[in-house]
Amino acid sequence: MIKAVYAGTFDPITNGHLDIIKRALALFDEVHVVIFDNPAKATLFNIEERLAMIQEATKELQHVVIAASNKLAVEYCEEVDAKVLVRGIRATNDYHYESMMAYSNKYLDENIEEVFLMTRLEYTFVSSSAIKEIASHHRDVSTLVPECVNIALKEKYHS
Repeated sequence: MIKAVYAGTFDPITNGHLDIIKRALALFDEVHVVIFDNPAKATLFNIEERLAMIQEATKELQHVVIAASNKLAVEYCEEVDAKVLVRGIRATNDYHYESMMAYSNKYLDENIEEVFLMTRLEYTFVSSSAIKEIASHHRDVSTLVPECVNIALKEKYHS
C-alpha cells in the first residue's frame, strides 16, 4: 500500500485543494490530508473548524485520512509510513517555493519522495488567501469552495 501525505494550512480548503486530493487518490492507495499550522500565517479558522470542513468536503471520498499535526511533514510521513508528499503547484512562484521545501524535506528524510501536481487551469488563481479576501468583501465564492466552506465564510464575515 502506497500512502501519500497532502500537507497544508487549508484555511480554508478550496475546490483546488479538493481537485489535488482526488487526483492524488488516483495515484496512491491512501491520501492523508494533514493540517500543519504555520506560525507565520494568521488563520481565519481554528484547527477544529478546518478539520470539520475538510471532513465534510471529503466525506464522499474513500481512502482519505484527515488529521492535524504539529510535527514536520516528513515526521508525520515517517509516523504513518507514507513515502510520498503531494504538493499542488499553480505557477512559477509556487514551483520555486515548493522546490526549496522539497530539498529541505529530502535533507530531513531522503526516503520521502515529493510529487508535484499541476493545478488545473480553472484553479490557477484560487488560493485560501484570495478566497478569504474575496469573501471578506461579501463577494460570491460559492464556485471556488465546497458548500460547507462557503457557509462558514459567510458566518465569519456576517454576510
